[in-house]
Amino acid sequence: MAKLLGREFSQVVTTVRGTIGYLAPEWITGSAITPKADVYSFGLMLHEIVSGRRNTDTCEEWNRFYFPLWAAIKLQEGDSLCLLDPRLKGKAAEEELSRVCRIAGWCIQDLECSRPSMGEVVQQLEGVLDVSMPPIPALLKKLVDDELAGGTYYTTTTI
Repeated sequence: MAKLLGREFSQVVTTVRGTIGYLAPEWITGSAITPKADVYSFGLMLHEIVSGRRNTDTCEEWNRFYFPLWAAIKLQEGDSLCLLDPRLKGKAAEEELSRVCRIAGWCIQDLECSRPSMGEVVQQLEGVLDVSMPPIPALLKKLVDDELAGGTYYTTTTI
């Protein structure tokens, strides 16, 4: 929709439209909506495809942590295999799994200028473009830090 309307009309809609759990930060902050908002949502869907679970679900392993944040932390730690849908019993090409998780990590960056375009995402998924390690999105980290206050989960992770 953002592509059809263009930037000059992006401020017309005054209420948030979309599915909770998939909305890009710009919806919350009231910034102009661009096609990169769709990239953010796609990144969240990639996490769901890899893990076989909703990004808003809770799990004993990651307790109250928002799954995309937990996934970003595990990716930084080099443990992308733990993100795989347990029904697959670890049967996946680890490099391809890591690539998809890195792509998802770039798609869910806080700033739209840090996210790839959908064209770049397609090229990354095809293996045409390399994908570096994304940083942990600051807004996601802040949500959990505020809740934890002690932040003990982050003691082993450089952010």
